[in-house]
Amino acid sequence: MTAATLLTGALAAHEAGVTPATIRKWVQLGHLSPAGRQGRAHAFRLEDVFAAERAARRKAPGARRRP
Repeated sequence: MTAATLLTGALAAHEAGVTPATIRKWVQLGHLSPAGRQGRAHAFRLEDVFAAERAARRKAPGARRRP
C-alpha cells in the first residue's frame, strides 16, 4: 500500500487554486480534516483537499448551474 503524500495548508491551497484562509475555513467548518502534522502545521492529503473543494463548489450560495 502506498502512503499518501501530505501537503501543508499553503501548498494544498496552491494546488486547489484557493487561498490558505479558505483551507483553514474548510477545516473550521468541518469540510476538511488534517491527515497529520508537519512540524506545527496541519498536513492534508491532496485528494481530501480536492474533495472539499468540490463539495464547497456544490454548496456555494449563488453558484450558477450550467444548463
